[in-house]
Amino acid sequence: MKVLYNDGHVDECPADEELHVIRHTAAHILAQAIKRLYPEADFGYGPATENGFYYDIDLNGAKVNEDDFPAIEAEMKKIVKENLKVETYELPRAEAIKHMEERGEKYKVEHIGDLPEDARITFYKQGEYVDMCVGPHLMYTKALKAFKLTGVSGAYWKDDKDNKMLTRINGIAFRNKDELAEWERLREEAAKRDHRRIGKEMDLFMMSEAGPGFPFWLPNGMRVRNSLMQYWQEMQDAYGYEQIQTPIILSRSLWETSGHWDHYKENMYTTLIDDEDYAVKPMNCPGACLVYKSKPRSYRDLPLKLAEAGLDHRHELKGALHGLFRVREFTQDDAHLFIRPDQITEQVTDTAHLITAYYAQFGFPYRVELSTRPEDSMGSDEDWARAEQGLKDALDSMGVDYVINPGDGAFYGPKIDFHLQDCLGRTWQCGTIQLDFQLPHNFQLEYVDSDGSKKQPIMIHRAGFGSFERFIGMLIEQYAGKFPTWLSPCQVKVLPVSEKTRDYAHEVADKLRAAGVRVKVDDRDEKIGYKIREARGVDRVPYMLILGEKEVEAGNISVRDRSNETVQRDLDEWIVELKQEIAERRG
Repeated sequence: MKVLYNDGHVDECPADEELHVIRHTAAHILAQAIKRLYPEADFGYGPATENGFYYDIDLNGAKVNEDDFPAIEAEMKKIVKENLKVETYELPRAEAIKHMEERGEKYKVEHIGDLPEDARITFYKQGEYVDMCVGPHLMYTKALKAFKLTGVSGAYWKDDKDNKMLTRINGIAFRNKDELAEWERLREEAAKRDHRRIGKEMDLFMMSEAGPGFPFWLPNGMRVRNSLMQYWQEMQDAYGYEQIQTPIILSRSLWETSGHWDHYKENMYTTLIDDEDYAVKPMNCPGACLVYKSKPRSYRDLPLKLAEAGLDHRHELKGALHGLFRVREFTQDDAHLFIRPDQITEQVTDTAHLITAYYAQFGFPYRVELSTRPEDSMGSDEDWARAEQGLKDALDSMGVDYVINPGDGAFYGPKIDFHLQDCLGRTWQCGTIQLDFQLPHNFQLEYVDSDGSKKQPIMIHRAGFGSFERFIGMLIEQYAGKFPTWLSPCQVKVLPVSEKTRDYAHEVADKLRAAGVRVKVDDRDEKIGYKIREARGVDRVPYMLILGEKEVEAGNISVRDRSNETVQRDLDEWIVELKQEIAERRG
């Protein structure tokens, strides 16, 4: 596919960049269509993204919702059919500002004003539409083959809540109609798997306007959460971690020492206690530093591996909240390792093995990114170079394929991020390993080395699930609520066929309960077919025991699994097999 670059030359587009170019051009065609339909509109940003494209628009009093999408898409198709040639040119900053002022583009003028005085601004033009852009773009509008608008939301100009709220129109674009059709199929499947809908159907969790972004865990959800927590705790023991719990609220001085007060305060909830500033913790690491510092440490004590299922709070904009995926309160499956310099490769490697073991348990494929120093960072060049090289050495020693993500590290150190892929092809950033020389320095952490000298430990921050909330949301969608037996809130549902078999149903349930199985009896006066449909479609239980008079007389059970196969079994033998399935966490 040939594309137009911003210096005017035309060249073949690398295959891995084609979708980005297509979607970027689609954003311009969207803006052109909006300008034709809403002449008073002003335009903010309109980038391509990993999952599509969007444009932030000031409609100056007009309103757009999804009911308007057919008309906007029709205008976009008209522009495509016109086969407008895409052209590019460049202007110095002062001329570029004047150029946008003449077109009434106040947001573009402001954007250009933020650029250096010696900047030269490139523009792309198609028909009557002109936009500042670095490109590249398709050469003609007719080259856009398949697109669809997907949603509308609000977005602050420059992501600043003090600025005006603009209208963000989202869309998707692909190389051809077949790719778009496949995306629409996956989108329909995603809607069926939406964890918010399934969470409500299965009574897993709820949200309330009394606390936007603060999940309420319901009894069924707590069963899933506790099962996942038990697995997490067993894995910490297996990998040699000690578990701790640190306070939720700590003093301002602590957060000043850690650097969060200066670098993260806008995302923190604060309060006054005894006329002094305190903050609800957004992260667990400063508390772990205090635990380390609570007594003298020797080189023989390292690595010190402290795990914490820490309850954290971060202020997210209300419009960004999304079920369990984006919340204001979450429990991070956190850990902090304090190590010697000679232990970097060994401990990062061991930590990576733990995280990848999690993903193998749930069948998630993943990719790895190494994120390097951001502009807003703490520490010396030398420390950052050592930290980044330490992570590279660990990944190289494991033979792990990874890509460099420049400038996306934490402000205190570089990190390894694990991006999971679910059954719908979506990616989620969950696991992370962050190497940190800064917090040990800030908190003046020390250990006595073998020669009697005092040395500063290196700190590793790590999480595997990311948070229990997000990970459970992912699992709900991955399994469409049909959790493996060990995670299911109800593992067995006992269904008596008639009133005559109710007593036997409760006897069976009591035996299962005594064996540690999560079981419920549906002894309502409903037809057995209705009970089966509800157990399968709403409760999504792994096993149903259908008990009629034959089962009562024989003293056995009829077991129906998710394949709808029903077999006669001896109850005691089946309980042994079921307990083994749960203990081995199959599936």
